[in-house]
Amino acid sequence: MVFTLGCSDDGTPLINRRSKDHADQESWGVTIILTNQGVERVRVRSGHLEKYNKREFILLDENVIVDFYDKNEKHISKLTSLKAEVNQGSNDMRAMGNVVAVSDSGITLYTDTLIWDSKKEKMSTDNPIMLTTQKNDTLYGIGFESDSDLQNWKVIKPTGVTDRGMR
Repeated sequence: MVFTLGCSDDGTPLINRRSKDHADQESWGVTIILTNQGVERVRVRSGHLEKYNKREFILLDENVIVDFYDKNEKHISKLTSLKAEVNQGSNDMRAMGNVVAVSDSGITLYTDTLIWDSKKEKMSTDNPIMLTTQKNDTLYGIGFESDSDLQNWKVIKPTGVTDRGMR
C-alpha cells in the first residue's frame, strides 16, 4: 500500500503546475480505498478528483477526508483538508489547507500541510503546528512526525503550555 506526494523536479507541488495539461479523468463524490495485503488501511473521500496519467498524480481539491485504520481494520484517526495530492506510484499523500488530524484517542493536530508516507505509515510536516492532547496540553512548534494513529509523535521545534507537574 502506498499513497505518496507528487512534486515537480524543482520541489514545486504539482498542484501549481496543473494548468499546463488537462486531467485524463475527472470524478465527483469519490472514495478511494487503500489496502495492504487485502486489509483496508486508508479510506479517502473528496468532492472532486482529477487524475493525471503521465505523472501518476491525483489531485483531490474539494473537502478531503481521510480515515486511517490499523492492521485489524479498526479506525484509528481522521484527517481533513481542503486539498490533497496523491502520487499513484507510491500512494504517498500531501494534504494542504486547514489540515486537521484527529486520533480516536483524543489527540488533535492542526497545520497547513501534512505529508503521509504510505510505506512507513507516518505523517510529517516541516510547517508550524498546534497539537492538543486528551490531557489538556497545547503544544506549538515547527515540524512534526507521527504514526497514523498519532500515538507516537514528535514536535521538532516545540513550544507550549502544559498542566502537568514536573517529575
